[in-house]
Amino acid sequence: QTQLMESGGGSVQTGGSLRLSCRVSRKVLVYTNACVAWFRQAPGQEREKVARIVTGEGITYYDDSVKGRFTISEDRSARTIYLQMENLQPEDTAMYFCAADFGGGSWCKRRVVGDFPDWGQGTQVTVSS
Repeated sequence: QTQLMESGGGSVQTGGSLRLSCRVSRKVLVYTNACVAWFRQAPGQEREKVARIVTGEGITYYDDSVKGRFTISEDRSARTIYLQMENLQPEDTAMYFCAADFGGGSWCKRRVVGDFPDWGQGTQVTVSS
């Protein structure tokens, strides 16, 4: 059973905004000091990292392609991680996934797809020109 549930995807025009949410299940006993990341995958492409956060620490990292446009944040009481996306472009079109490792937030910046044991089902973002 997935521990993560994404929502907030949709269709927007170029320059538009969306906010994605990743809610962490209450079955996850230790929420803080986890490495939580947003990835995205376009059709026919590999899954790529977008942003990540060490929960409870306020440490964030971004891929160069989204720096200055996307913001990752968290609401600890709601156990939810957000991805605020501004100035969306057609190349941002993809399925967006939330991923987490609740075993610790160390080396969060360097982690790759295989380093995250928990994944959500994904939410689709479509940006039209």
